[in-house]
Amino acid sequence: MAWRCPDCKRSFGRKNQSHECAPSGTVDDYFAGRPPELRKIYNAIERFVTKVGKDVIVDPVQVTIMFKRARTFAETRAMKDRLRVWFILSRELLEPRVDKRLRISAHRVAHYIDLRSPKEFDREVRDWLAEAYACSPL
Repeated sequence: MAWRCPDCKRSFGRKNQSHECAPSGTVDDYFAGRPPELRKIYNAIERFVTKVGKDVIVDPVQVTIMFKRARTFAETRAMKDRLRVWFILSRELLEPRVDKRLRISAHRVAHYIDLRSPKEFDREVRDWLAEAYACSPL
């Protein structure tokens, strides 16, 4: 990580990265009071992503849990009945499971999918997250 905010102590890929200061919490804090099924989906994602990359940083804040290298390459956000997963690829993924796409730069596209059960975290989604990790900057 290139820079640590002196106020919230979180790490970012660029010096003076624009962000909303929110101290990191814990995954347990984040899922407290949320449906247990969402935590099961999250646990599967975290196990996979941290196995794909030993350098992955898990950064839970109040509204989301981010997976980072130098920059965030994926996030999870608990909704009422699903876990929204957001990941960045260096290409646009045209798949029916992708609910939304957002071009964030010339070579980076954010993709959003919703998972409602652990079995929906299948090989296809794992491949996308592995690709997001592989194309994220060091």
